[in-house]
Amino acid sequence: MRDHQQIFRLRSMCRVLDVHPSGYYAWCQAPLSSHARDDRRLIGLVKQHWLESGGVYGYCKVHDDLRAQGEPCGKHRVARLMRQAGLKAQVGYGRRFRPQGGHPAMVAPNRLQQQFDVSAPNQAWVTDITYIPTHEGGYIWQW
Repeated sequence: MRDHQQIFRLRSMCRVLDVHPSGYYAWCQAPLSSHARDDRRLIGLVKQHWLESGGVYGYCKVHDDLRAQGEPCGKHRVARLMRQAGLKAQVGYGRRFRPQGGHPAMVAPNRLQQQFDVSAPNQAWVTDITYIPTHEGGYIWQW
């Protein structure tokens, strides 16, 4: 209403917004509460610690920094102030794609030649390697 007093009459704005003029004048003269003043002071400290972290810290670590500095505040209050100021923690880091291997696979010689009948135990061993990624991409899936 204060911003529009040059354009509209105050009594008209009060009537439209359903505000009593004496209530508006009382609100204009009322100082900020001690909690609101403390919030303004605390948001400056929160922004300082958040900027010192490079914009990485969330409310928990900012709260820890404030407590280490000797500032009495709760973590939910810090979270509220950070949310109101639009300060967010950096969540996660982008992982680089690291290709698997890079060397050509060594092919073992086929010693059994598909002859799985052996004369004694421990003469031939076989295994399932379908879980190993191949150079062509994907996995070996043979049924």
